[in-house]
Amino acid sequence: MGNRFQVTDRFADGAQYIGGKLRAGTSGRTHSVVDPATGESVYTYELASTADVDEAVAAAKAAFPGWAGATPGERSDALHRLAGILAERAEDFARAESLQCGKPIRLTTEFDVPGTIDNTAFFAGAARHLQGQSAAEYSGDHTSYVRREPIGVVGSIAPWNYPLQMAAWKILPAIAAGNTIVLKPAELTPLTSLMFAQAATDAGIPDGVINVVTGSGREAGEHLVGHPDVVMTSFTGSTAVGKRVAEVATATVKRLHLELGGKAPFVVFDDADLEAAAHGAVAASLINTGQDCTAATRAYVQRPLFDAFVARVAELMETVRLGDPADPATDLGPLVSHVHRDRIAGFVERARGYATVVTGGEAPGGELENGAYYRPTLITGAAQDSEVVQSEIFGPVLVALPFDTDDEGIRLANDTPYGLAASAWSRDVYRANRATREIKAGCVWVNDHIPIISEMPHGGYKASGYGKDMSAYSFEEYTQVKHVMFDNTAVAAKDWHRTIFGDR
Repeated sequence: MGNRFQVTDRFADGAQYIGGKLRAGTSGRTHSVVDPATGESVYTYELASTADVDEAVAAAKAAFPGWAGATPGERSDALHRLAGILAERAEDFARAESLQCGKPIRLTTEFDVPGTIDNTAFFAGAARHLQGQSAAEYSGDHTSYVRREPIGVVGSIAPWNYPLQMAAWKILPAIAAGNTIVLKPAELTPLTSLMFAQAATDAGIPDGVINVVTGSGREAGEHLVGHPDVVMTSFTGSTAVGKRVAEVATATVKRLHLELGGKAPFVVFDDADLEAAAHGAVAASLINTGQDCTAATRAYVQRPLFDAFVARVAELMETVRLGDPADPATDLGPLVSHVHRDRIAGFVERARGYATVVTGGEAPGGELENGAYYRPTLITGAAQDSEVVQSEIFGPVLVALPFDTDDEGIRLANDTPYGLAASAWSRDVYRANRATREIKAGCVWVNDHIPIISEMPHGGYKASGYGKDMSAYSFEEYTQVKHVMFDNTAVAAKDWHRTIFGDR
């Protein structure tokens, strides 16, 4: 295996970042960060207790008045400095993300880290554009305008599949709007969230504005979501856990933002560029080893192209190079853990009873046998109501199904509980435009699948949750909208008073 990011010295003081300092958790229980490429523990730390969460929330609450009172320009300048520091430390972040997740270094270097830097730069600019509706005299006798104000302490929970980017998606809009935050990263992958918080301190963002507590979901996560001083919760993760987060948050009437599971359809019409669709399907189903809630999972291909599509996708999947994530030649790294790898293998093994595994469907042996690797897998012959079509597998598995009419293709695309992302492949602008209108998903790509940009929102329909990450739309999650109304008449006894008392 190649050179590895050295963790122990970097986080010798612990995996909690509270009030601008690293410290150890106090739960009395430990957890290990495991390199999924080797199965070896690279860092063991003490998990956060509920008392640690209380301290982090208290630090965020204490920092809120000062940060909320900073000018938009001051917050913007701090975020610009943060973007610069992230760029200077890009290699460190890429190596740490690769180590804890098993991501190929090419992916972290060219996608995760530059995407996070760009997102930081975007919110540095967006911090100066927290605009409300222009002032006007809507009643005739009053001037009205809208203020956007920060809401307070945000408690966010991020997943393990994109730890750095998800930390940024939670933190940046919240603090750009003047809020403070306590982030709970996944226990498996806390490293880059902690590094991001340290970089923010180095950029001059005040202590307590960004806090990180690394603990279990049942203890630290539920306590954070239910904390009376946390006014908003943002959660990214599975739909099942999202339902529990909603239950806990509702008890204290918190604002809630949920980005949950996905089962993205990849709809190929019979006039599509077959080669483009096949390449797109392989890339979109295998990004991050398929551990992406927007990854292509269900390829619906119009019947005239179906056989050729299946053959070409299988051929391309068989060229994908599994290997050491630190090697720039590696295309596909391991899954995040052996437990998760075995869960995915279970889906595929059960599918053999009712469908055909065209390629893949196994863990490699040899020098990769100690890692949580799984080969790119293509399945055909599954029924629409089968487990592999309806359930979120979250691995390098693509299911291909044929359809006949456009109506059928769009109906099948919508036939899951999820609605996070989708794509439509066609040379016909009217056909593609119909698909973008009628497919129920928060993002619909045309002749591509996966690219995201900071300026545009990310969020789902149906069981994929609600609310938006990235873009200026995210400020709708992280600000209070206040209507301010001034009387312009200076009349003591106003005409409308007579509806309540006295004579006209």
